[in-house]
This record gives sequence, C-alpha cells and structure tokens, in this order.
Amino acid sequence: MAVWIQAQQLQGDSLHQMQSLYGQHFPIEVRHYLSQWIESQLWDAIDLENPQEEFKAKRLLDSLIQELQNKAEHQVGEDGFLLKIKLGHYASQLKSTYDRCPLELVRCIKHILYTEQRLVREATNSSSPVGGMMDSMSQKYQQINQAFEELRLLTQDTENDLRKLQHNQEYFIIQYQESLRIQAQLTSLATLPPADRQLREPALLNKRATVEAWLTREANTLQKYRLDLAEKHQKTLQLLRKQQTIILDDELIQWKRRQQLAGNGGPPEGGLDILQSWCEKLAETIWQNRQQIRRAEHLRQQLPIPGPIEELLNDLNSTITDIISALVTSTFIIEKQPPQVLKTQTKFAATVRLLVGGKLNVHMNPPQVKATIVSEQQAKALLKNENTRNDSSGEILNNNCVMEYHQTTGTLSAHFRNMSLKRIKRSDRRGAESVTEEKFTILFESQFSVGGNELVFQVKTLSLPVVVIVHGSQDNNATATVLWDNAFAETGRVPFLVPDKVIWPQLCDAINMKYKAEVQSNRGLSEENLVFLAQKAFSSSSNNPDDYRNMTMTWSQFNRESLPGRNFTFWQWFDGVMELTKKHLKPHWNDGAILGFVNKQQAQDMLMSKPNGTFLLRFSDSEIGGITIAWVAENPNKAGERMVWNLMPYTTKDFSIRSLSDRISDLNHLLFLYPDRHKDEVFSKYYTPPLSKAVDGYVKPQIKQVVPEFTTANPDPSSGNPTYMDHGASPAPVNHPHTYGIYPPMSDSMLDTDGDFDLDDTMDVARHVEELLRRPVDSQWGGQQS
Repeated sequence: MAVWIQAQQLQGDSLHQMQSLYGQHFPIEVRHYLSQWIESQLWDAIDLENPQEEFKAKRLLDSLIQELQNKAEHQVGEDGFLLKIKLGHYASQLKSTYDRCPLELVRCIKHILYTEQRLVREATNSSSPVGGMMDSMSQKYQQINQAFEELRLLTQDTENDLRKLQHNQEYFIIQYQESLRIQAQLTSLATLPPADRQLREPALLNKRATVEAWLTREANTLQKYRLDLAEKHQKTLQLLRKQQTIILDDELIQWKRRQQLAGNGGPPEGGLDILQSWCEKLAETIWQNRQQIRRAEHLRQQLPIPGPIEELLNDLNSTITDIISALVTSTFIIEKQPPQVLKTQTKFAATVRLLVGGKLNVHMNPPQVKATIVSEQQAKALLKNENTRNDSSGEILNNNCVMEYHQTTGTLSAHFRNMSLKRIKRSDRRGAESVTEEKFTILFESQFSVGGNELVFQVKTLSLPVVVIVHGSQDNNATATVLWDNAFAETGRVPFLVPDKVIWPQLCDAINMKYKAEVQSNRGLSEENLVFLAQKAFSSSSNNPDDYRNMTMTWSQFNRESLPGRNFTFWQWFDGVMELTKKHLKPHWNDGAILGFVNKQQAQDMLMSKPNGTFLLRFSDSEIGGITIAWVAENPNKAGERMVWNLMPYTTKDFSIRSLSDRISDLNHLLFLYPDRHKDEVFSKYYTPPLSKAVDGYVKPQIKQVVPEFTTANPDPSSGNPTYMDHGASPAPVNHPHTYGIYPPMSDSMLDTDGDFDLDDTMDVARHVEELLRRPVDSQWGGQQS
C-alpha cells in the first residue's frame, strides 16, 4: 500500500503531525494529486551536500511542475475548473520558490516522506502484514537502488585497485630499467683491467641478484594483482547483468505491457524518468568498468607477464561489450505509439526515445531515425535477423527525423509529427481473415556510435501492431483486432501471434477496461452486465455467473461470426453501445440512470411489479447503437390488464436532434425511473431550459416528442409553436398498430355555435401544418424493433 494512502488513515496527534508538514512551501494538495509520482522518484539518490547534484534536483523540480500542469489540464467539469486553476497556481508557486534552490525542494520532500513513513510505522501494528512502510513497488525500487550502491562501491574498489596496480607496475618498470643498467655496467667491466673488474664486479653482481629477486617477487605480485582485479571485474559484471536483467527484462517490459494495455483503455503506462535514471546509471557503471578493463589490458600490453590474464581480459572485454550492446539496443523504445488503427492519407505522429542517449553523449552527433511500415511476416524475419533491408509494405511520408537532445529533461528523442501512410501493400489473406484482421507494424531504425566511434550500434524497434484501414466504416472491426491483440498478447511472442480463444473472464476484463475508457467513467460493467453479455455471446439463458467462468470465446465468436438471428457480431453490437454512450449518454450512465444491459423479457419481468408509469432504459438487442425505453402501463384494448411497452430504439441520429433527457421530459406517461425514482429527480438537471420569449415579433418553434397512443395533453401554447416528432411504441406481449399524429384530428372545435367555420381556429391549424411541413420527415415509418 502506498505511503500516502496509509498516511490518510492516521488519526489524532499523528494526523496533526502529518498535516503540519504542509503549507505554502509545499501544499498538501500537491502531495495528494501527485502521490504516486512523488513516491516513485529517487529522492534518496541525491546528495544534498553535493552542489553538483543541483542539476538532478532541477530536473526533479521541472518534472514535478510538468506533472502538476498535466494534472491541471486533465480536469473537466465545474469542480475540475476550480481544481485546474488551483493546481496551476501551485505549479507557478513551486517554480518561484525553488527555481534558484532546487536542492531545498528535495530536502523538503525527503523530510515529508521520512516523517510520514515514521508516523505510519508507529501507528501500524508491528505484527500486521502491512507493518512495513514500503509497498511491494517501493521495496523493489529500494532493492534496485541498493544494487546500484553495491555496484558503485565495487567500481570504486576496482578503480582503487587499478590505480594501485598501475603504480606498482610503474615502479616495477623503473626497477627493471635499473636491472638493465646494472647488466650494462657488468658488461662494461669486460673492458676494464682485471684488478678493477674484480674490485667492482662482486658489488654489481650482488646488486643485480637483489634486484632480480625483487623483480621476480614483484612480477608474481603484479600477476596476482591482475588476477584479483579480473576476478573483481567478473563479480561486478555478474551483478551488472543481474541488475540490467531486472531493469530491462522486468521493469522496461512491464512498462511496455502497460503501454499496450493503455491502448485498450488501461491506466497510463507512466513516465520514463525512473527507467531512464536507472538505465543511465547502468550505462555510466558499464562504461566505467569498460574503461577500467581497457586500462588493465593496456597495462598488460605494456608489461607482458606469462599467465592466464590475457584470456581473462579478452573474456571481460567481450562480456562488457555484450552488456552495453544489450543496454543500448533495448533502450531504443517508442515513447508514444502510432495509432493502432491507421487510416491511409491521414496524418499521424509517434515519438522514439533513446534512454541512454544523453549519458553516452549520442547527441553530440545526432542520429537520424527512419520509419517504415512492414507486414507481420517481415516483422518475424526482422526478429530472426534475416536480411529484410529495403523491404516494406507501404510508403510513409515524412518518415525521417533527427533525434533531438533536451537539456532540461536530459532526454534524447525523435518526434515524428507529420507522418502519413500514402499507400499500403497487403499480403495474401488466410482463410476467412478480412483486411481488418491483417496486422502491420511501424519499424523505427537508426545507427550511431559511442565513445568516439569505438562502438557502432544499429538499433531498431517495432511498434505495437497496427491495422490499416481506408475508410471510417472499417474502424470498429479494426478496433476489435487491436483490442484482442493488446489484451491477450504474450511477452516475447512471435509477431503477432495471439491465442485464438480465451476464457470468458479474461475477455470481460478487456471489454470492461475498454468500456470505462471510452465512456470516460469509473462506473464499469457490473457482474449483472457481464452475465447479460455472456448470455448474448453464448446464446445462453443462465443467470448464474459461475456457469460462464470456464467457458471460452473464440475470435470468430467475438468478431467474425454474426450473432444468431442478427447481421452483426458480438463486438459490433458492443462497440455500438460504447459509441452511443460515449457521445450522448455518458452523464446518465455515470448517474446510474441507464440499466442498459437488459433484454426485453427481463425488462418486462422487472417492470410488471412496479406502478404504472415506471420505466427503464435498455440497449436495443436488434439494432447497433440503439437504446429503448420500456415502461409499464394499462392495456388500452383490455380493461384492467397491464402491459410493458417498448419505444422504437433511439440512435445517435435521434439524439443529435433532441437529447434523451428532453425526450423523457416530453413523455408525460413516463413517471418513475426504475425502481422508484421520480424522473425529474434524475433527469431535470439535464433538461434544456425553456425558450425565451418572442423577439421582434417572431416566436421560435420547439421540437417535442409524443407517442400517439400516450398523448395526454395539448402542448402549452406559451412555449411557442411545437412541432411534434412521433415515435412508435410497441407493447409487449401484443403488437399495437401505430398511429402517427402528424396532423391534429379534425374536430368540431373549428366550427362556431352556428356551424360556420371559425377563421381564427382554422388559421391556427394551418400554421401548425405549415410548420410540420417545413421539417424533414424522419425515418419513423420503420417496422417493429426491439
């Protein structure tokens, strides 16, 4: 559990102590809205006593302000407007306070976090399984930081040993030169008279023996130093590999998975700042050890001593090169994915980033990145390192971009802002596969060198699979392909294999995530909703959720085969519901006013136990993107009998003319929203305000809806000249003939007491008919729908 969540549960004096941590220097609202971001930063990695760390602190300050501004921009609604202003003010306030002393911000936040952790620890029972302050993520981060500290100490240790080795070797060479000088002196004695030679030779021989003995011992010592240093480097590289595996194969892969699920409406994948800081530490440590190994090799070449050290150094050099190659190639990633449903001749964008670019000074010679669209088969060949150069499956305009270095954030990235897919080359499709099931990917590739051209890297990365369409009508089927792939793709798969069938609960998770994101609602699909969907998907009548837990749904059932008795698939129906709700029904769904996922028989069973005038809203079974009103009322054909009526489904087209709330307001026979809430209590806040009075002698006409069988009163003349839109109602269980009241019934009210025509009343009718004739006739003559 995150620290802030636990801190909010503090009580009494502990709560007051926690509250006293905040003020103008750091508002508690900032802590609340950025709690996850704050707790994920590496505050402890900054040494407050080292002025050189100010640059890191400045980056954290800039990131904090950016996060606040982003949070402010995403606030909507009346309450969101006030919060947007407040968060924007806090961003400016923090920048003004800490811009010249960013280390003070770090000191402040470290103090806050430490105190919160202490207070929660004291308030938490030590025997509780959550007695520890850090949640699992914080513990993982702590382990990674501890490993970096161990690597730092190991690297510092080998640096000290290397310097010691270099010093000893330099002294050895001096002594070796001394031995050569002694040998030269002994050789020169041959030219001297025997008496002089005998006088001087013993001392030189003794000195030579002493030096040679020292050189022998020191040579063995140097060899041991070299072997010990190589063993320490082996230990460092083992820890480096382990740390790199955790960061690249666990943390970075998880980030990519979150990015993929975000394409289905999952939570945002999160920023890359933490990952980049880890990767930069890896790069720095790897490079330091690589330079140490190269210096050790230089010392060996300078003073060759027979032994296994040469082979050891070769192995170390090969290993460290492999490690840095894996780091560089794995950290060339797509920060912002291209759209996964990609329409030809339409502008799109993407961002590619090299997480270690700044640390390795790649930006000193900025590399160029090229984007190419490739097919699934070509992607497979790429991962097998087969030669696919110059192979592509289409033409992308504006597909070259130079990587730019951003000094303030330390990021090296390429922003493709104006790409456009000019044409696509499709492959032969398999079996029943349609064009909206064919997957492509955008290949991004580049080449650059590091270390003064010491190492040259060719890097490439593939986008998430994209489905190419040429017309908007293909969008929903393409979205189905993308949703299935994002939800059920396995890590490390061969492009772009996905299971052909999944268990129903897995699919429920995927469509619920998508629904909440599309409708932008915290109200997801309930268990009852999911049972309804299971009944539709499997043509079942069971109301027991357990009956579906082990059932599997194939891709064909999802979006290839039509539902029984329908001309659309399960996904097409569900996608229609999402689109309708997103565009026109979002507030009502969020209010819980729409039951939605209820069939006609269920609606009848629910309503028959309620008073007349009780109604509910359910999605149409027979029409994509339709919603209908079902209500209980008397049977006009049989006294004393009640029945449930169903209004012809509304679609987006209907709501573009008049909103759902206004239509419900128009229908006087609708009284209570199921189960027992008065309709005005639920919908009145969404009613369109009454029209203003006539201006310059003109009265604006108003559109209202009536159901002929249930018209109970004449319209209020003060509201203008209403134009009635009739909407057919179908009773359950019997059909009732439609009557369309476009023209008001001709009654004797137009005659005066003498039987003559009343001119004024006749003119009112004429004006009414004229207004009706001005509007287009809607498709209200359709047949029976559900």
